[in-house]
Amino acid sequence: MNNRFTRITEVVTTDEKTAVKELYESIYQEEMGGVIFFCAADYDLDKLAFEMNKTFSCPVIGCKTAGEIGTWYINGGMVAVSLSSKVFRLHPYMMTPLKEFDVKSAKEIADDLSSRLTLSHKLDPNKMFGILLIDGLSVLEELVTAALHSVLKGVPLIGASAGDSLDFEETKVYFKGEFISDAAVFSLIETSLDFETFKIQHFVPSEMDMVITEADPSQRIVYEIDGGPAAEEYARIIGLDVKELTSQTFAMHPVMLQIGDDWYVRSIQKMNDDGSLTFFCAIDEGLPLIVAKGVGIVDTLKDKIKKLQTDFSEIELTIGFDCILRRLEIMEKKLSKDVENELQKIKFIGFNTFGEQFNSLHINQTLTGVTLGYHSSKV
Repeated sequence: MNNRFTRITEVVTTDEKTAVKELYESIYQEEMGGVIFFCAADYDLDKLAFEMNKTFSCPVIGCKTAGEIGTWYINGGMVAVSLSSKVFRLHPYMMTPLKEFDVKSAKEIADDLSSRLTLSHKLDPNKMFGILLIDGLSVLEELVTAALHSVLKGVPLIGASAGDSLDFEETKVYFKGEFISDAAVFSLIETSLDFETFKIQHFVPSEMDMVITEADPSQRIVYEIDGGPAAEEYARIIGLDVKELTSQTFAMHPVMLQIGDDWYVRSIQKMNDDGSLTFFCAIDEGLPLIVAKGVGIVDTLKDKIKKLQTDFSEIELTIGFDCILRRLEIMEKKLSKDVENELQKIKFIGFNTFGEQFNSLHINQTLTGVTLGYHSSKV
């Protein structure tokens, strides 16, 4: 898809050399300011990295996925977008090892990135946004996201935890000719286009509440809810026997955390042998949570897209990160065509993730993204 300043493509070729050649031919444009790509875990990543590094001279960032999203849902391919340097500047920064990352590291990154700016002389929330691609098995998304956002002076941040289909064995991000684990790539993107970051979730709070009374946030394990064994209490609250808890149950009944006036989803990954629950996000002791109630996944998407179409007189591109649990629900309910039709309206490219980031928070079962173009108010 060729827009004014971006070129979007999807590639389903499995041979790495041929796939990169097809990708390049589809998204090449003069004055390329950067390339963002998302690829299936099936590729030989060493071969793919070699071909990407050999083919592109501009900054390139990417990662493995749990499913690619272009004009349709893809499995086993790549999606990519090139950004014109006429309106974009891409400033990537690799962070590894993540275990050594802290607020001081984030401050050093922010200072370094500030010195590279070319479309602005300082960090400006109206002229730039950040994209974070992070190892989806690092269990460090909360720390990295919060630290980065704290030093960005209000610059909006969206991001995603890389996937590996549904194997949960090894996730990697790409930068400078390498796919790396225990790493993240943060890219500050300057643009002269209008843009809007957003999050979409299809859950609202119910009347069923709980308090976390024992947990290990570093391992994302909750041992006690309301003073009792976590799995038993969770099952009791949602009206089930603990033996009835399944991955589908957890997907349909995540919990929610209120921050200010907004609600954020926290999903349960699994029940452990000792009756504890492992979450996809860190959960602190003393945290009050509400069981989420699902509403229409297509309807909530339609509502947001209608608003974006109203806000923008012209949409150039939308980059988005959608939780793998949302994709599984969409496939199970046979809603993929409805979702694809909606995403095409905002020129969407993205992938299915092991977690999503929005400003300072790591969240689940959410679609985060950024839409770029021209605001209606300026016409």
